[in-house]
Amino acid sequence: MSSAYIPYNERTGNESIVYFTRDLSPEGLLKAYKKINSNLKGNVAIKLHTGEKNGPNIIPRPWVKNLVEKELPNAKIIETNTYYEGDRYTTEQHRETIKVNGWTFCDVDILDEDGTVALPVKGGKWFKEMYMGKNLTNYDSLLVLTHFKGHVMGGFGGSNKNIGIGCADGRIGKAMIHSREGSDNMWSIAEEELMERMAESSKATVDYFSKNISFINVLRNMSVSCDCEGVEAMPVVTPNIGILASLDICAIDNASVDLVYALEESDRHDLVERMETRKGLRQLSYMKELGMGNNKYVLIDLDNGEKRIEPKDAVRDVIPFEEDNR
Repeated sequence: MSSAYIPYNERTGNESIVYFTRDLSPEGLLKAYKKINSNLKGNVAIKLHTGEKNGPNIIPRPWVKNLVEKELPNAKIIETNTYYEGDRYTTEQHRETIKVNGWTFCDVDILDEDGTVALPVKGGKWFKEMYMGKNLTNYDSLLVLTHFKGHVMGGFGGSNKNIGIGCADGRIGKAMIHSREGSDNMWSIAEEELMERMAESSKATVDYFSKNISFINVLRNMSVSCDCEGVEAMPVVTPNIGILASLDICAIDNASVDLVYALEESDRHDLVERMETRKGLRQLSYMKELGMGNNKYVLIDLDNGEKRIEPKDAVRDVIPFEEDNR
Protein backbone atom coordinates (compact mmCIF):
# COMPACT_ATOMS: atom_id res chain seq x y z
CA MET A 1 0.00 0.00 0.00
CA SER A 2 2.33 2.75 -1.23
CA SER A 3 1.50 6.36 -0.40
CA ALA A 4 5.12 7.40 -0.98
CA TYR A 5 6.36 9.09 -4.14
CA ILE A 6 7.75 6.47 -6.53
CA PRO A 7 10.51 7.88 -8.78
CA TYR A 8 9.94 7.17 -12.47
CA ASN A 9 12.90 4.79 -12.81
CA GLU A 10 11.44 2.58 -10.07
CA ARG A 11 8.10 2.08 -11.86
CA THR A 12 7.35 -1.00 -13.92
CA GLY A 13 5.06 -1.91 -16.79
CA ASN A 14 3.98 -0.34 -20.04
CA GLU A 15 3.98 3.33 -20.99
CA SER A 16 1.03 5.44 -22.13
CA ILE A 17 1.16 8.66 -24.15
CA VAL A 18 0.75 11.97 -22.29
CA TYR A 19 0.81 15.20 -24.32
CA PHE A 20 2.12 18.45 -22.86
CA THR A 21 1.95 22.13 -23.77
CA ARG A 22 3.18 25.14 -21.85
CA ASP A 23 0.55 27.24 -23.64
CA LEU A 24 -1.91 28.20 -20.91
CA SER A 25 -4.52 29.82 -23.13
CA PRO A 26 -7.69 28.94 -25.08
CA GLU A 27 -5.41 27.91 -27.96
CA GLY A 28 -3.29 25.70 -25.72
CA LEU A 29 -6.37 23.92 -24.39
CA LEU A 30 -7.58 23.38 -27.95
CA LYS A 31 -4.18 22.03 -29.01
CA ALA A 32 -4.18 19.52 -26.15
CA TYR A 33 -7.81 18.51 -26.78
CA LYS A 34 -7.18 17.71 -30.45
CA LYS A 35 -4.68 15.03 -29.43
CA ILE A 36 -7.19 13.02 -27.38
CA ASN A 37 -10.56 13.70 -29.02
CA SER A 38 -10.84 10.86 -31.54
CA ASN A 39 -12.76 8.58 -29.18
CA LEU A 40 -15.34 11.15 -28.08
CA LYS A 41 -18.46 10.09 -29.97
CA GLY A 42 -22.18 10.72 -29.78
CA ASN A 43 -23.56 12.58 -26.78
CA VAL A 44 -20.49 14.08 -25.06
CA ALA A 45 -20.31 15.24 -21.43
CA ILE A 46 -17.57 17.52 -20.08
CA LYS A 47 -16.83 16.93 -16.38
CA LEU A 48 -15.22 19.94 -14.80
CA HIS A 49 -15.27 21.68 -11.43
CA THR A 50 -17.51 24.74 -11.83
CA GLY A 51 -16.35 26.01 -8.42
CA GLU A 52 -17.82 27.74 -5.41
CA LYS A 53 -19.06 31.32 -5.88
CA ASN A 54 -16.36 33.62 -7.26
CA GLY A 55 -13.65 30.99 -6.82
CA PRO A 56 -10.44 32.54 -8.21
CA ASN A 57 -8.62 29.45 -9.46
CA ILE A 58 -11.04 27.45 -11.62
CA ILE A 59 -10.31 26.87 -15.32
CA PRO A 60 -11.10 30.17 -17.07
CA ARG A 61 -14.56 30.16 -18.60
CA PRO A 62 -13.39 31.76 -21.89
CA TRP A 63 -11.03 28.80 -22.47
CA VAL A 64 -13.87 26.31 -22.07
CA LYS A 65 -16.28 28.45 -24.09
CA ASN A 66 -13.79 28.52 -26.97
CA LEU A 67 -13.39 24.73 -26.80
CA VAL A 68 -17.15 24.12 -26.72
CA GLU A 69 -17.95 26.53 -29.55
CA LYS A 70 -15.20 25.25 -31.86
CA GLU A 71 -15.16 21.52 -31.10
CA LEU A 72 -18.09 20.42 -28.93
CA PRO A 73 -21.13 22.57 -29.75
CA ASN A 74 -23.61 19.95 -28.56
CA ALA A 75 -21.76 18.89 -25.40
CA LYS A 76 -22.95 19.59 -21.86
CA ILE A 77 -20.95 20.36 -18.76
CA ILE A 78 -21.82 17.90 -15.99
CA GLU A 79 -21.67 18.34 -12.21
CA THR A 80 -23.16 16.85 -9.04
CA ASN A 81 -24.38 18.47 -5.84
CA THR A 82 -22.07 18.60 -2.84
CA TYR A 83 -22.11 16.38 0.24
CA TYR A 84 -21.53 19.38 2.53
CA GLU A 85 -23.98 22.25 3.00
CA GLY A 86 -23.05 25.34 1.02
CA ASP A 87 -23.63 27.08 -2.29
CA ARG A 88 -23.85 23.83 -4.27
CA TYR A 89 -25.72 21.61 -1.79
CA THR A 90 -29.13 21.69 -3.47
CA THR A 91 -29.78 21.84 -7.20
CA GLU A 92 -31.33 25.30 -6.83
CA GLN A 93 -28.30 26.65 -4.93
CA HIS A 94 -25.96 24.93 -7.38
CA ARG A 95 -27.61 26.48 -10.43
CA GLU A 96 -27.30 29.94 -8.89
CA THR A 97 -23.57 29.36 -8.20
CA ILE A 98 -23.04 28.12 -11.76
CA LYS A 99 -24.64 31.33 -13.03
CA VAL A 100 -22.53 33.55 -10.72
CA ASN A 101 -19.36 31.81 -11.95
CA GLY A 102 -20.19 32.42 -15.60
CA TRP A 103 -20.91 28.91 -16.86
CA THR A 104 -23.74 30.32 -18.96
CA PHE A 105 -22.46 29.62 -22.49
CA CYS A 106 -23.34 25.91 -22.35
CA ASP A 107 -25.97 23.69 -20.73
CA VAL A 108 -24.89 22.40 -17.32
CA ASP A 109 -26.45 19.07 -16.33
CA ILE A 110 -26.55 18.47 -12.57
CA LEU A 111 -26.40 14.71 -12.74
CA ASP A 112 -28.11 13.91 -9.44
CA GLU A 113 -30.97 16.38 -9.89
CA ASP A 114 -33.29 13.46 -10.70
CA GLY A 115 -31.75 10.78 -8.49
CA THR A 116 -28.99 8.20 -8.67
CA VAL A 117 -27.75 5.20 -10.61
CA ALA A 118 -25.51 2.43 -9.23
CA LEU A 119 -22.54 1.56 -11.45
CA PRO A 120 -20.49 -1.59 -10.79
CA VAL A 121 -17.01 -1.35 -9.25
CA LYS A 122 -14.96 -4.22 -10.65
CA GLY A 123 -12.21 -5.59 -8.42
CA GLY A 124 -12.73 -3.13 -5.59
CA LYS A 125 -12.06 -3.93 -1.96
CA TRP A 126 -14.38 -1.26 -0.53
CA PHE A 127 -17.27 -1.24 -3.00
CA LYS A 128 -19.13 -3.51 -5.36
CA GLU A 129 -21.02 -0.52 -6.78
CA MET A 130 -20.96 3.26 -6.55
CA TYR A 131 -23.93 5.62 -6.68
CA MET A 132 -23.60 8.28 -9.36
CA GLY A 133 -25.84 11.07 -10.51
CA LYS A 134 -28.51 9.33 -12.59
CA ASN A 135 -28.01 11.47 -15.70
CA LEU A 136 -24.44 10.21 -16.21
CA THR A 137 -25.82 7.28 -18.17
CA ASN A 138 -27.41 9.65 -20.71
CA TYR A 139 -23.98 10.23 -22.29
CA ASP A 140 -21.94 8.20 -24.77
CA SER A 141 -18.56 9.84 -24.09
CA LEU A 142 -16.84 11.82 -21.35
CA LEU A 143 -14.16 14.52 -21.49
CA VAL A 144 -12.64 14.85 -18.02
CA LEU A 145 -11.38 18.45 -17.93
CA THR A 146 -9.57 18.95 -14.64
CA HIS A 147 -8.00 21.86 -12.81
CA PHE A 148 -5.07 20.12 -11.12
CA LYS A 149 -4.43 21.50 -7.62
CA GLY A 150 -4.04 20.53 -3.98
CA HIS A 151 -6.84 19.28 -1.76
CA VAL A 152 -7.41 19.52 1.98
CA MET A 153 -8.20 15.79 2.33
CA GLY A 154 -7.18 14.22 -0.98
CA GLY A 155 -3.71 15.77 -1.05
CA PHE A 156 -4.24 16.68 -4.68
CA GLY A 157 -7.12 16.80 -7.09
CA GLY A 158 -6.45 15.46 -10.56
CA SER A 159 -8.58 13.53 -13.04
CA ASN A 160 -9.13 10.77 -10.48
CA LYS A 161 -10.72 13.10 -7.94
CA ASN A 162 -12.63 15.04 -10.58
CA ILE A 163 -14.69 11.98 -11.48
CA GLY A 164 -14.22 9.87 -8.33
CA ILE A 165 -15.88 12.50 -6.15
CA GLY A 166 -17.38 14.63 -8.90
CA CYS A 167 -19.63 12.02 -10.51
CA ALA A 168 -20.76 10.43 -7.22
CA ASP A 169 -24.12 11.82 -6.19
CA GLY A 170 -24.26 14.32 -3.33
CA ARG A 171 -26.11 12.21 -0.78
CA ILE A 172 -25.35 8.48 -1.22
CA GLY A 173 -22.19 8.12 -3.32
CA LYS A 174 -20.18 10.88 -1.64
CA ALA A 175 -21.24 9.58 1.80
CA MET A 176 -19.96 6.10 0.83
CA ILE A 177 -16.56 7.61 0.02
CA HIS A 178 -16.21 10.04 2.94
CA SER A 179 -18.11 8.69 5.95
CA ARG A 180 -17.91 5.65 8.18
CA GLU A 181 -21.30 4.14 8.83
CA GLY A 182 -22.70 5.36 12.16
CA SER A 183 -20.05 8.06 12.62
CA ASP A 184 -21.06 11.61 13.61
CA ASN A 185 -18.11 12.90 11.59
CA MET A 186 -19.04 13.15 7.91
CA TRP A 187 -15.32 13.27 7.03
CA SER A 188 -14.41 10.19 9.10
CA ILE A 189 -12.58 8.43 6.24
CA ALA A 190 -9.18 9.91 5.38
CA GLU A 191 -5.64 9.19 4.21
CA GLU A 192 -5.02 5.92 2.30
CA GLU A 193 -8.55 4.58 2.70
CA LEU A 194 -10.06 7.76 1.29
CA MET A 195 -7.72 7.60 -1.72
CA GLU A 196 -8.70 3.98 -2.37
CA ARG A 197 -12.42 4.66 -2.10
CA MET A 198 -12.07 7.65 -4.41
CA ALA A 199 -10.21 5.56 -7.00
CA GLU A 200 -12.80 2.77 -6.86
CA SER A 201 -15.53 5.34 -7.51
CA SER A 202 -13.48 6.76 -10.38
CA LYS A 203 -13.01 3.26 -11.81
CA ALA A 204 -16.78 2.79 -12.01
CA THR A 205 -17.02 5.83 -14.31
CA VAL A 206 -13.91 4.90 -16.33
CA ASP A 207 -15.24 1.38 -16.88
CA TYR A 208 -18.69 2.66 -17.80
CA PHE A 209 -17.35 4.83 -20.63
CA SER A 210 -14.69 2.28 -21.61
CA LYS A 211 -12.73 3.64 -24.60
CA ASN A 212 -14.94 6.72 -24.92
CA ILE A 213 -13.25 8.80 -22.24
CA SER A 214 -10.38 11.32 -22.44
CA PHE A 215 -8.50 13.37 -19.86
CA ILE A 216 -7.03 16.89 -19.70
CA ASN A 217 -5.29 18.31 -16.61
CA VAL A 218 -4.66 22.06 -16.43
CA LEU A 219 -1.70 22.82 -14.12
CA ARG A 220 -2.44 26.48 -13.40
CA ASN A 221 -3.31 28.44 -10.23
CA MET A 222 -2.42 25.37 -8.19
CA SER A 223 -3.37 26.34 -4.65
CA VAL A 224 -2.98 23.66 -1.98
CA SER A 225 -6.74 24.16 -1.59
CA CYS A 226 -9.43 22.67 -3.80
CA ASP A 227 -11.81 24.81 -5.84
CA CYS A 228 -14.49 23.71 -3.35
CA GLU A 229 -12.93 26.24 -0.94
CA GLY A 230 -13.72 29.13 -3.30
CA VAL A 231 -12.52 32.54 -2.10
CA GLU A 232 -11.21 30.91 1.10
CA ALA A 233 -8.58 28.94 -0.86
CA MET A 234 -4.98 29.35 0.29
CA PRO A 235 -2.91 31.75 -1.85
CA VAL A 236 -1.20 30.18 -4.86
CA VAL A 237 2.58 29.87 -4.52
CA THR A 238 3.29 27.05 -7.01
CA PRO A 239 4.31 28.17 -10.52
CA ASN A 240 1.98 27.59 -13.44
CA ILE A 241 3.24 24.70 -15.57
CA GLY A 242 0.99 23.89 -18.54
CA ILE A 243 -1.65 21.50 -19.85
CA LEU A 244 -1.51 17.69 -20.07
CA ALA A 245 -3.77 15.42 -22.15
CA SER A 246 -4.04 11.63 -22.29
CA LEU A 247 -6.36 8.68 -22.81
CA ASP A 248 -4.99 7.12 -19.58
CA ILE A 249 -6.23 8.47 -16.23
CA CYS A 250 -3.43 6.82 -14.25
CA ALA A 251 -0.73 8.17 -16.58
CA ILE A 252 -2.03 11.74 -16.66
CA ASP A 253 -2.28 12.04 -12.88
CA ASN A 254 1.19 10.48 -12.47
CA ALA A 255 2.60 12.92 -15.03
CA SER A 256 0.93 15.87 -13.28
CA VAL A 257 2.46 14.88 -9.94
CA ASP A 258 5.85 14.27 -11.60
CA LEU A 259 5.83 17.78 -13.08
CA VAL A 260 5.23 19.25 -9.63
CA TYR A 261 8.04 17.14 -8.13
CA ALA A 262 10.33 18.29 -10.97
CA LEU A 263 10.04 21.92 -9.83
CA GLU A 264 12.69 23.57 -7.67
CA GLU A 265 12.22 22.63 -4.00
CA SER A 266 11.15 26.15 -3.04
CA ASP A 267 8.47 26.16 -5.77
CA ARG A 268 7.09 22.69 -5.06
CA HIS A 269 7.37 22.63 -1.26
CA ASP A 270 3.81 23.58 -0.27
CA LEU A 271 1.99 21.44 -2.82
CA VAL A 272 4.23 18.40 -2.24
CA GLU A 273 3.77 18.76 1.51
CA ARG A 274 -0.01 18.80 1.01
CA MET A 275 0.12 15.66 -1.19
CA GLU A 276 2.37 13.73 1.17
CA THR A 277 0.82 14.66 4.53
CA ARG A 278 -2.64 13.61 3.30
CA LYS A 279 -1.27 10.35 1.80
CA GLY A 280 -2.62 11.61 -1.52
CA LEU A 281 -0.12 9.67 -3.62
CA ARG A 282 -2.00 6.49 -2.70
CA GLN A 283 -4.40 7.59 -5.44
CA LEU A 284 -1.69 6.80 -7.99
CA SER A 285 -0.53 3.42 -6.72
CA TYR A 286 -4.09 2.20 -6.17
CA MET A 287 -5.22 3.22 -9.66
CA LYS A 288 -2.44 1.03 -11.00
CA GLU A 289 -3.42 -1.85 -8.71
CA LEU A 290 -7.01 -1.56 -9.95
CA GLY A 291 -5.82 -1.85 -13.56
CA MET A 292 -6.92 1.67 -14.44
CA GLY A 293 -3.85 2.45 -16.54
CA ASN A 294 -0.07 2.84 -16.47
CA ASN A 295 2.08 4.84 -14.10
CA LYS A 296 4.75 5.11 -16.81
CA TYR A 297 4.29 7.33 -19.83
CA VAL A 298 5.92 8.99 -22.81
CA LEU A 299 5.70 12.78 -22.36
CA ILE A 300 5.23 14.45 -25.76
CA ASP A 301 6.09 18.15 -26.13
CA LEU A 302 3.45 19.76 -28.36
CA ASP A 303 5.40 23.03 -28.43
CA ASN A 304 8.58 21.52 -29.94
CA GLY A 305 7.85 19.12 -32.75
CA GLU A 306 6.21 16.48 -30.56
CA LYS A 307 9.51 15.17 -29.27
CA ARG A 308 9.74 13.10 -26.10
CA ILE A 309 10.83 15.09 -23.07
CA GLU A 310 11.32 14.50 -19.35
CA PRO A 311 9.38 16.34 -16.61
CA LYS A 312 12.48 18.41 -15.78
CA ASP A 313 12.49 19.68 -19.40
CA ALA A 314 8.81 20.60 -19.17
CA VAL A 315 9.29 22.80 -16.10
CA ARG A 316 12.72 24.23 -16.93
CA ASP A 317 11.43 27.72 -17.78
CA VAL A 318 8.55 28.09 -15.35
CA ILE A 319 8.10 31.53 -13.83
CA PRO A 320 7.63 31.86 -10.06
CA PHE A 321 3.95 32.42 -9.39
CA GLU A 322 2.69 35.98 -9.21
CA GLU A 323 -0.82 37.30 -9.55
CA ASP A 324 0.02 38.71 -13.00
CA ASN A 325 0.96 35.25 -14.28
CA ARG A 326 -2.61 34.07 -14.02
